[in-house]
Amino acid sequence: MQRSAILRVFHGLVISTALLAAASALGQTPALKLGDEGPAVETLQRLLNARLKPSPGLEVDGDFGNGTQSALQRFQKEKGLPETGRADPGTWSALGTLGPAEGADPPVPAPEVVNAEKAAKKPADPLDGPPFTTAKAWAVADGRTGRLILGHEAETPLEMASTTKMMTALLVARLAADDPKALGEAIVFSRRADRTPGSTSGVREGESVKAGELLYGLLLPSGNDAATAFAEHFGGRFAPPEGSPGEADPLARFVAEMNRAAKSLGLGRTHFANPHGLPAKGHHASAADLAVLAAAVVADPTLAGVVSTPRRGAALEGPDSKSRNVVWTNTNRLLDTEGYDGVKTGTTNGAGNCLVASGHRGERRRIVVILGAPSSDGRYADARNLFRWAWKQP
Repeated sequence: MQRSAILRVFHGLVISTALLAAASALGQTPALKLGDEGPAVETLQRLLNARLKPSPGLEVDGDFGNGTQSALQRFQKEKGLPETGRADPGTWSALGTLGPAEGADPPVPAPEVVNAEKAAKKPADPLDGPPFTTAKAWAVADGRTGRLILGHEAETPLEMASTTKMMTALLVARLAADDPKALGEAIVFSRRADRTPGSTSGVREGESVKAGELLYGLLLPSGNDAATAFAEHFGGRFAPPEGSPGEADPLARFVAEMNRAAKSLGLGRTHFANPHGLPAKGHHASAADLAVLAAAVVADPTLAGVVSTPRRGAALEGPDSKSRNVVWTNTNRLLDTEGYDGVKTGTTNGAGNCLVASGHRGERRRIVVILGAPSSDGRYADARNLFRWAWKQP
């Protein structure tokens, strides 16, 4: 087949896996990204459904949406490829082509068969019990002890995104409990901290800020850079990871202490690979574990004050002795409603939309954990519905 003919087919109405293989040999596999559409996207969706186990169950509709992107990143992660979420030549090569029995659309039945079908219905929705939710997993827990009251997939380890930072903050608070001067120490941002990707506190390399102030930069705008800076500053005070007695990197020592603290709290389905929550192998927690961790956070008077703060202004000191002001805004949208006072949001493509929320009514306190909601609005709706159910319980 001529090269030009292959290109015409790519832009036509139909793309077959045979053509895809031929195009791949000529280096003409289509580069696809979020928002693209067309027959090539349909082929990508069929391949992802066939290659991933369990199958993501993508609808083969030719629309490269968030679901297709998440499935593609999962495939890239499994194959050790850069997790770009884009279908590049290396990804197409790893996907291969569909066999004769793979990805085929089922035969279309005759109209009289379809029109004679009687649709079966499930029983009517119950009027009692907790509300229906959109999240992969959730937990409702006692806000003072973290004891699980009710949950769905609450013991399943899942990606947790920036809810990780609750443990980062808790380690700093524990250091301050032993030495109150720790919160007054100036933390100078390194190049590694400044260049940590994702959500940021906006502190630049060479600038410094007191540790007590940086807790707001960590927990309000969810600064990944702040998490790295804390780990670098305080990590040297902790023991090295087990099996690496010579580890000198303070960040690695800090993460090792995060895991020791998780063990001490009884978080049996939690493991940390970094201090901020960016995707990493072996970085996960269960909703029930995060409820226990959140209870420890709100029990600490310093951290309770931080996570309930909507906005915080701070002054940064530059290497040239010039001061610069920043404002940190809390990402937790529940804080504009009376009765909610924390704790932490988290969002990545793999983890979905996560939320650890703390609420009180009189002397009663509850914690709700949402993991893997499909949208930001969904996590807040799930949380508020679960709180409403929780307040009605004796």
